[in-house]
Amino acid sequence: MRGLQDILRVLRRPPAGEDARAIETALRARIARTSDRAALRRAGIVFDAGHAGAWTVELRKGRASLSAGRARGADSTVFADAETLAAVLEGRVTGLQAFLEGRLTMRGNIALVLEVDDLLPPPSRDPRAPRCHRVMADGVRSFYLEAGRRGAPVVVLLHGLGATSSSFLPTVWDLSADHHVIAVDLPGFGESDKPVRPLHPEFFARWLVALLDALSIEKAHVVGNSMGGRVALEVGIRSPSRVDHLVLLAPSLAWRRYRAAVGLVRLLRPEIAITPLPVLHRMAVGVLRSLFAQPRRVSQAAMDAAADEFVRVFASPRGRVAFFHAAREIYLEDPHGTRGFWDRLPTLSRPALFLFGDRDWLVPRAFARHVRRALPSARCEMLHDCGHVPQFELPDETHRRMRAFFASGARPLSS
Repeated sequence: MRGLQDILRVLRRPPAGEDARAIETALRARIARTSDRAALRRAGIVFDAGHAGAWTVELRKGRASLSAGRARGADSTVFADAETLAAVLEGRVTGLQAFLEGRLTMRGNIALVLEVDDLLPPPSRDPRAPRCHRVMADGVRSFYLEAGRRGAPVVVLLHGLGATSSSFLPTVWDLSADHHVIAVDLPGFGESDKPVRPLHPEFFARWLVALLDALSIEKAHVVGNSMGGRVALEVGIRSPSRVDHLVLLAPSLAWRRYRAAVGLVRLLRPEIAITPLPVLHRMAVGVLRSLFAQPRRVSQAAMDAAADEFVRVFASPRGRVAFFHAAREIYLEDPHGTRGFWDRLPTLSRPALFLFGDRDWLVPRAFARHVRRALPSARCEMLHDCGHVPQFELPDETHRRMRAFFASGARPLSS
């Protein structure tokens, strides 16, 4: 049936000349509505519609210009068939929806692509389409995506080590149907400032509370993946009044074993990463693929986009230093003692759902047993045949469990 639909779509496709005129008209209309924010940007974005042609939008000195063809050195490229690209540019389909459905591909600076609707506003905008913002929080100029209607229950999404807010794009789209979603770039990552300092859970937790204050958000559901899960837990422990429910997706927790290198790691300074340390795109894709139990479940377009973002951020000296600062703190965190994670975890009082992947090589499934022992009242579940990034590998199942937990009215944990 799908094959027949594809054939009919091709037969109904207008001539390439009509496609080109529709896309160029939509792009010129977008440029005519260039926002004041564009004056702060210097960038080039290519819109490639295959057989219908390609166009480049350049933002320079507060003005936007359009030229035919693919300009060399563009920061970002958007690929789509002509019908899809025209629909996105005209505001009939959101770019995020087209991306998640595999009809649109983003390469290069993915944050810039996500910001296109803010720089070159469409005629109308779906509330579920992400809006990009920057705000000062705890002295850090912080970038975040916002989607959904304000006034709905708030959900804050925290990404993992080396990732950005875009690692939660399936969750942004799903939850924004009936939630007010905030997906952040943690300090040191993505488009947020990169302070040269220890990036430990306490710092991130303080920063997140400051961000909630800056956004006038009193309380939110907090969802974290990997390192973001550890940050979410720290917020729940330190500032329980700001947290409704916690959802921890393959959270990175303090290592109880494999600590033989602690002494050596303490001696190594992340600042040495200021020296160039190139990472090839194919290397980044290889590491990303290893994070999934079944990599084929994730589109190559999503893999390429995530790899592009990592390579772009890691190419900057501050990006590299921040990465190693955060990685160092993950490994060095004390498991026991006054400040030890596992001795502090039982003080968590907010309702918590832990979701672990049974084929996650980064976060051992044995952590689930330790969590059940420390927090017997928490919900701790295993996702079958799943790796380290469940929101991308098994989005339907992950979001179903997440939504059910939010709606459950789970009681606070007994401390």
